Amino acid sequence: MGDFSQLGKLLIVIGLITAGVGVLLLAGDKIPWFGRLPGDIVYKGEKMTFYFPIVTCILISVILTVVLYLFRNK
Repeated sequence: MGDFSQLGKLLIVIGLITAGVGVLLLAGDKIPWFGRLPGDIVYKGEKMTFYFPIVTCILISVILTVVLYLFRNK
């Protein structure tokens, strides 16, 4: 039964992360700095726009690392 308990916890964590990403996507337009930090790469050509939010990705990674570190199993 221990394996099913671990699987259940994993599925709950995955669900919470998925829900959090969904909330960020829905609220992304309402957060003025989200995806528009200094260092994010935007190239506007004649026929296309290339956008890579590198600094935003790094910031989200650091925040998730801290949160997951706080909730790790001891």
